[in-house]
Amino acid sequence: MSIPPEGPAARPHGAPVAAPGPDTTMTRPPAAPSGSRLATLSFAALGVVFGDIGTSPLYAMQTVFSIDHNDVKPTPVDVYGVVSMMLWSITLIVSFKYVILVMRADNDGEGGILALTHLLRDRVTNRRRLTLVLMLGILGAALFYGDSVITPAISVMSAVEGLTVVNGGFEHLVLPLSVVILSALFLVQRWGTAAVGRAFGPVMTLWFLVLAVLGIAHIVTYPAILRAISPTYALAFVVEHPIIAFVAMGAVVLTITGAEAVYADMGHFGPRPIKIAWFALVFPALALNYLGQAAMILQDPSTITNPFFHMAPDWATLPLVVLATVATVIASQAVISGAFSVSRQAVRLGLLPRLLVRHTSKEEGGQIFVPLVNGILYLGVLALIATFGSSASLASAYGLAVTGTLILTSLLFLALARMAWHVAVWKLVVFAVLVGGLEVCFFAANLAKIISGGWLPLLIAIIVILIMTTWRRGAGMVTRSRTELEGPLDEFIEAVHNSELPRIPGVAVFPHPNSTSAPLALRTLVLFTHAMFENVVLIQVVNENVPHIRHVDRVEVHDLGDPMDGIVHVSVHVGFNDSQDIPKGLALAVGKSPELTFDAAQARYFLSVLTMHPTGEARMAPWRKRLYVLMANNAASRTEVFHLPPDRTVVMGAELEL
Repeated sequence: MSIPPEGPAARPHGAPVAAPGPDTTMTRPPAAPSGSRLATLSFAALGVVFGDIGTSPLYAMQTVFSIDHNDVKPTPVDVYGVVSMMLWSITLIVSFKYVILVMRADNDGEGGILALTHLLRDRVTNRRRLTLVLMLGILGAALFYGDSVITPAISVMSAVEGLTVVNGGFEHLVLPLSVVILSALFLVQRWGTAAVGRAFGPVMTLWFLVLAVLGIAHIVTYPAILRAISPTYALAFVVEHPIIAFVAMGAVVLTITGAEAVYADMGHFGPRPIKIAWFALVFPALALNYLGQAAMILQDPSTITNPFFHMAPDWATLPLVVLATVATVIASQAVISGAFSVSRQAVRLGLLPRLLVRHTSKEEGGQIFVPLVNGILYLGVLALIATFGSSASLASAYGLAVTGTLILTSLLFLALARMAWHVAVWKLVVFAVLVGGLEVCFFAANLAKIISGGWLPLLIAIIVILIMTTWRRGAGMVTRSRTELEGPLDEFIEAVHNSELPRIPGVAVFPHPNSTSAPLALRTLVLFTHAMFENVVLIQVVNENVPHIRHVDRVEVHDLGDPMDGIVHVSVHVGFNDSQDIPKGLALAVGKSPELTFDAAQARYFLSVLTMHPTGEARMAPWRKRLYVLMANNAASRTEVFHLPPDRTVVMGAELEL
């Protein structure tokens, strides 16, 4: 599914002298990957996308039978009911909702809850509904960040704690080993998702094969467990033991953690490779392993203490611990790369300040690395490990963020399906009852964990929401104040013509966010030098709601009044997978107008910068002013973001009291 890109920025004065800006005919969807490329991407997706949900067998079943002082018993009714709930939760929420339905809602390749928000934003005309959609997206993204911090901590610790199954004396090694492993994981992020996926793909393939083999070995000894595939056992469990079943759901939800990451990581590989990997290997392996764990527990109830590691024979326990540790490191990759995608989308939606985004693959533009987000997640994970100390303690904090994000994604998806796809109401009702009802039950079951640790993801979400709403409001105020300071561009150019300023040889390029006001750097330069460069180029980067803009369609040039006064405006259109490289855009524009006949390599760049102080009269709480100014003053350098040559870039501007 695709929607037209956002409307282009206001057109500058004068008729266009180059091809019109991009539209849906210019931004063709990327060609489907070839067979070999599809296989490669599916293989790499195993190493990035499914790590989180793929390592849930490590702790999901164990948590079910330990939750609330062992309320769930290893009896046939409880075991059959629990494993049936697990299988149908994965089927309905991951397979049906995310892989089959929600992944159709791609923002020209990008996935995640903010992609849904972006798609809906252009469909909603009512201001109140638009605000509601945006707030739901912000809340969902905030909860996803909470999940991104908790998942690496609990996943790695749960695997390293397997050492205590081999030897109880290894318990003191769990914490330091977890820190070392996680430090290495965050360090390798700079090499990109593609490199990480190639390295992790073989390991995760082996992991899922081992899951399947372990499960089959126990199913063969107790084939009656296959009856749990029927949903009637889950329903019988709920009817016979409603309170216990409700408590169990607080842990069963652990089987679907990582579902939102599967959607958020879609931009890294595309939907087809993810779907192939899920149905061909991941889903069958998970189902077989959960059935195998249930069969083993029915045969030997004592194995509920750590059912996953008890599945393996004694000689294989230590190798399984090593493999599980590597697999959980990979599990963390799913939410980390998802957090990169969500952060980039938040910047494009105006919810976060400018971030430095590094593209790590020429073939797959969605594969990115965001250094600041990587560093914040790393520090957050270390703080969690130091605070909670064990995966059992962290389990109480897990689930609330996941279930909250699930519900918000469903709400936005239903709205999109009705407003954009015009899906019949009865189909939406069926989805809401089957999927939404199950997610609401999961959320309610996890509310009981707020006091014992569920407060953590809520706290993280509140912090993220405050950051996003503060940035959005502050940016709106600054834009209005900056427009007043800059003044209309046409009036400035007219004043320049009337004053007959002397012209300085050379090319001056002024990156500027719009085409209607005069850049502060240009005003300052004229004020201090009482002269103008022979060639003046105002250049604007226009972010389009598509993944890629072809070079032949990337720039459009407009004169600004007098066609031979040497002053032109250039719009550089980029997709969200394109880098915002202004020098390359300028080089593409050279020759498209009689006023653009210079050597782009000799151009000098003048950046307009506002230094802000939280001491003005803006109607905003003082602490929020200080927070906004802190973020604005520490946003990524525009010199880096726009790839400007430092030796030919000058920063000029003014001060503003907010």
